[in-house]
Amino acid sequence: MPKGSPERTAARKEEIISACEKLYQTMSFKDITLKEIGSETSFSRPTIYNYFQTKEEIFLALYEREYDRWNIELTDILENNDTLTKEQIAEKIASSIANRQQLLKLLSMNNYDMEANSRTELLTSFKVAYGESMKNVCRILTKFCPEKTVQDIQDFIYVFFPFMFGIYPYTTVTDKQRDAMKQANVDYVYQSIFEITNNCLLKLL
Repeated sequence: MPKGSPERTAARKEEIISACEKLYQTMSFKDITLKEIGSETSFSRPTIYNYFQTKEEIFLALYEREYDRWNIELTDILENNDTLTKEQIAEKIASSIANRQQLLKLLSMNNYDMEANSRTELLTSFKVAYGESMKNVCRILTKFCPEKTVQDIQDFIYVFFPFMFGIYPYTTVTDKQRDAMKQANVDYVYQSIFEITNNCLLKLL
């Protein structure tokens, strides 16, 4: 870890993560390099190695930040509502996910490689944010669906969280993909992130 104040360290890590986020808007994971990430920061590329050892670690930190942002929205649902119907629960969670398109894009990537090429302490930090999302959804279900048993809630989690890995590729398609589906005579009904998520939640609830 580089010398300097915790504030400076945190600020530089955030700058690196934000640089990666900017590139990820227009480039694929495989095409983004540490050199390109470094070119988007205010310091030299070798400095990045003081904070992250691999590209995967930077993406994992971006991934963690997305879960942190989602947790803020989930906590808002939990704390700012006294009662919710199942339809309202589905609508609010689906809306929160529709706001997190970058999280869904990251979910659709190869998480095994990302996690395998990251140090344990960074992976643990990521798992804390991921785990908090699972806990927040459990808290929402416990509060607003008191009839659900512990087993019911666990079953919900183990269906819905794996489902999230497929939301992005099923809802965000290129013109090339649409043409290929048409030529393959696949009668696929395209839905928005909100629609596909809301439908799934209504069935699970």
